[in-house]
Amino acid sequence: MAFDIEIIKEVYNRMADRVDAAKAVVGKPLTLAEKILYNHLWDGKAKTAFVRGKDYVDFAPDRIACQDATAQMALLQFMQAGKSKVAVPTTVHCDHLIQAKIGADKDLQNALNNSSEVFNFLASVSNKYGIGFWKPGAGIIHQVVLENYAFPGGMMIGTDSHTVNAGGLGMVAIGVGGADAVDVMAGMPWELKFPKLIGVKLTGKLSGWTAPKDVILKVADILTVKGGTGAIVEYFGEGAKSMSATGKGTICNMGAEIGATTSTFGYDESMERYLRATGRNEVAEEANKIASYLTGDDEVYANPEKYFDQVIEINLSELKPHLNGPFTPDLATPVGEMTEKATKNDWPLKVEWGLIGSCTNSSYEDLSRAASVAKQAVDKKLTAKAEFGINPGSEQVRYTAERDGLLEIFEDLDAKIFTNACGPCIGQWAREGADKQEKNTIIHSFNRNFSKRADGNPNTHAFVASPEMVAAIAIAGRLDFNPITDKLINENGEEVMLEEPTGFELPPKGFDVEDAGYDAPVEDGSGVEVIVSPESERLQLLTPFTPIGNEIKGAKLLIKAYGKCTTDHISMAGPWLRFRGHLDNISNNCLIGAVNAFGKETNKVKNQLTGEFGAVPDTARAYKAAGIYSIVVGDHNYGEGSSREHAAMEPRHLGVAAVIVKSFARIHETNLKKQGMLGLTFANEADYDLILEDDTFNFLDLNEFAPGKQLTLEIVHADGSKDIIKLNHTYNQSQIDWFNEGSALNLIKKENVS
Repeated sequence: MAFDIEIIKEVYNRMADRVDAAKAVVGKPLTLAEKILYNHLWDGKAKTAFVRGKDYVDFAPDRIACQDATAQMALLQFMQAGKSKVAVPTTVHCDHLIQAKIGADKDLQNALNNSSEVFNFLASVSNKYGIGFWKPGAGIIHQVVLENYAFPGGMMIGTDSHTVNAGGLGMVAIGVGGADAVDVMAGMPWELKFPKLIGVKLTGKLSGWTAPKDVILKVADILTVKGGTGAIVEYFGEGAKSMSATGKGTICNMGAEIGATTSTFGYDESMERYLRATGRNEVAEEANKIASYLTGDDEVYANPEKYFDQVIEINLSELKPHLNGPFTPDLATPVGEMTEKATKNDWPLKVEWGLIGSCTNSSYEDLSRAASVAKQAVDKKLTAKAEFGINPGSEQVRYTAERDGLLEIFEDLDAKIFTNACGPCIGQWAREGADKQEKNTIIHSFNRNFSKRADGNPNTHAFVASPEMVAAIAIAGRLDFNPITDKLINENGEEVMLEEPTGFELPPKGFDVEDAGYDAPVEDGSGVEVIVSPESERLQLLTPFTPIGNEIKGAKLLIKAYGKCTTDHISMAGPWLRFRGHLDNISNNCLIGAVNAFGKETNKVKNQLTGEFGAVPDTARAYKAAGIYSIVVGDHNYGEGSSREHAAMEPRHLGVAAVIVKSFARIHETNLKKQGMLGLTFANEADYDLILEDDTFNFLDLNEFAPGKQLTLEIVHADGSKDIIKLNHTYNQSQIDWFNEGSALNLIKKENVS
């Protein structure tokens, strides 16, 4: 069944007209990304050529998707917007609040028992405001979106950074904060700085142990975790056409790990096959009518250096399988080179767990290829040396995989089949013994591997690989196992080798499912009542933020973050997910994972009012109670990682007026702006070193806050000496209006009233 087919037809019906108009204005052939962007301009046909990386542009996305952890705050905000129904198709997916521990059925029941208040809230709000609701156990948001909603040439936003997964079906799909989603739900334009363009030309064809995952692991190696910031990555070439739609989705999904705005592929036969296999023949028929508009122009791909800001070329025939990690997804090691590298860096070679799934690699194809490796182990009388965990991407994938015997193969290796949910990928894993914080190694097919991410243990060395490579290494139990060359000893004492994995792009018998887990909203939700108990520790109705104002004087340093500071460091997941709908309670994890530059410890900062050291949230609350603003200082790519709106809302709630860093990750910078805060960068990066533990800050010209104009900050040190530095910002006038009103949501409410 094709959801929202009339909207898809509308996008396609106008595409030729709008793209041709854009070509006339721009005066050159267009990439796929440009075609989709120009077809989704809020003001209709293009009247000007936008400057990449400079111009802010208003867009009209086709749809929104929210996962349960971020949907709580997004919907709490939307409830304040004064609207009776969402303006564009929106869905909520319950995939984050299910902890992996025992196995699918028991874990799901535990989640229903422990989080029924939240699930009921999300279901009732969805019903009231015309939002589609995917129940707990239905699947991981991005796999469900790919199976049901993504369509070539479309544009969507989602309150999760891995929304970009939908690029596997040729969308421009972008992760955003909840406030951005609220804008679009309320019928407002969505603003984005017109992205730069990175082209990745894929030649050759994948074979053997090399998988689509290895493409993005290699790209991450080339571009690093911030190399894609502010850019859309567009893949093209014969190598791109040779891959499945879900393989393309894997590559796009992990584009979030290089900071890319999104990633995408042009429409081709593999996408058509996937659309038809997932019951969307009508979408395929419509896409075929305008196929040339659903990919980049021939001239672009023939001479990519003329049309992209950067071009990378990868020969898939020569690409080796990779392992990326530990502690960062861009530290790449080709399989076969791990022994020397791991020994040199003292990485544990013994592998304790192999985890397959997450939104990145949980398709039928992924499971079938990994199962082909597992089946060999069973047939060759090998015993898996590491424990196995499997997270199917959706109930449709799980049901079909079970029907076809794939899950039984994993169970023959004593694997735990977890719920169709994120589980260990986002820290929702009750791993036995993790509290001992022992040094160990795991390998998984997830996208992220930051310290503490999967199990809360800072000493867990997590490596990212393809599902088939995860299976092979888990069976061998060694990180440096190379299935291409290495032999294993079976239970009979015989030497055996694993053969190249095989699999199915799509299930030979077709997809099947009894209950996909979808609840459609009622036509008229005006009679639906949404109840939030004032005594709840999980949910809290929001109070609008008060404007910070343009007189920030005497602000205190809350923390100077040292090194990598991701949204996981600013607002941890794991057990804290239970408080995602309660701003005051969740704020008790604010910046507790950030390393303080003074002392190099976490969650220990100096309270300048008392001279004592305490937790970051407690110190912030002390400043707030005294009527004093606080300041957070950070390093490069601050806010990298999940599109965790809480990482902006928590400091705002605790009285932080400004976050000053060397550079921001895109989504986090926008989230700070949306919440009416100052997100600023050092004009001179070396000024980061001027910040001392007892510093007080005065903004000297905030009353002149304007687009393109630097701000001046006076730093007053404890000995009375002062430094005056310049700060850069990327605020346009609309964003300055958000700051002046206290938040973007405050401005929406004001405009709705007027």
